[in-house]
Amino acid sequence: MEESKKFSIRGRMNSFKYAFSGLRLFFITEHNARIHILAAVLAIGLSFYLHLSSTEWIAILTVIAAVFVAEIINSSIEKLADVVSPQTHPQIKVVKDMAAAAVLITAFLALAVGGIVFLPKLF
Repeated sequence: MEESKKFSIRGRMNSFKYAFSGLRLFFITEHNARIHILAAVLAIGLSFYLHLSSTEWIAILTVIAAVFVAEIINSSIEKLADVVSPQTHPQIKVVKDMAAAAVLITAFLALAVGGIVFLPKLF
């Protein structure tokens, strides 16, 4: 078993650098990221306009983050699967489809929360 590395500020700073690099790559390379960012900007703008309560803000920001997390995990799984099996493989298709389904469920949750929060204030 490998001896654990000692804590270092440089190591922690590098981990943030890698995380921000991943975010940058996500927004540059993934088309769905652009759709999600547009939806997030609209939801946040509407939240300011409607003067949401703290609890409503927490709900909206939580589902926005959940959609991004699900999409990043989905994109990561797809990229890894493409390296593992560049040719079409039925089991890889199942893995990719299930990861995409996780994003879909999260997006449906975001729509439901948005509807619960925004619709009563709009009508």
